[in-house]
Amino acid sequence: MSKAIENKANGQNKARSAWSEIIRRFKKSKPALFGLMFILFLVLVSLVTIVLDISNPEIYNNYVIKQNLRNKLDPPSWQHPFGCDEFGRDILFRVIWGTRYSLFIGLISIMIALFLGGTFGAIAGYYGKHVDNIIMRIMDVFLAIPSMVMAVAVVAALGTSTSNLLLAIAIPQAPRLARIVRASVMTVKDKEYIEATRALGASNATIIVKYVLPNAMAPIIVQASLSVGTAILNIAGLSFLGIGVQPPTPEWGSILSSARTYMRDAWHISVIPGLVIMITVLSLNLAGDGLRDAMDPKLKN
Repeated sequence: MSKAIENKANGQNKARSAWSEIIRRFKKSKPALFGLMFILFLVLVSLVTIVLDISNPEIYNNYVIKQNLRNKLDPPSWQHPFGCDEFGRDILFRVIWGTRYSLFIGLISIMIALFLGGTFGAIAGYYGKHVDNIIMRIMDVFLAIPSMVMAVAVVAALGTSTSNLLLAIAIPQAPRLARIVRASVMTVKDKEYIEATRALGASNATIIVKYVLPNAMAPIIVQASLSVGTAILNIAGLSFLGIGVQPPTPEWGSILSSARTYMRDAWHISVIPGLVIMITVLSLNLAGDGLRDAMDPKLKN
């Protein structure tokens, strides 16, 4: 019994020291740090807009959604650094306020996908055999359908709302995360400290949640961070098609959708939000690549 407890403690200590080493390696990657800093900056901007909406809602009403046709299609200037759209609304304010919709919907949808995919992947990887075959064949069916097609189908079936949009983005990502979780669980479930925990009488649910998943999180976190970029692109794509976030809500994809009619006359309406989307997705990919290299430095070589 004492040996089992000792093995369990050693496993937990190794996991803690491994995470310290991962953080140290991650800090050495300048592109990854840039990506992380930019994403944290966007999170801060999003939180600031939420605080401003609560403390002074007139800012949103007057500068984000209120129309001023005298400024219609104005180019970038000192007064309007990003210019104005077809309704005379300041694009800078709309891009800033749109950050929280694109970023938070992307993050929340991947959290939902991670919960769904993580649950099925952990069950399949831990129990194996027939349970594994049934679950993963179902996941394969979902993987055979392009993510954008599935997202469009979900929104078309359920309707356009924020909750349905979250599901539309999460469902196509869940099978990919399920496969990653399954593979990670299968590499950990037969370790000595897991056997020691099982010998102490812990239930299967306890073993999976408290010991298997925490020690299999490295590839899961990498895949989740990379999936956020895909989610933001899908959100923008759905909004561009008119079935995502609905106007006048300032989501990046909806800003691009309304700008396509005026691309020849006012380049700034489409180029600036497009650049923001590109830099955001690039930053997420840089941070994800940095995490992957930090968690498995052999891949870098």
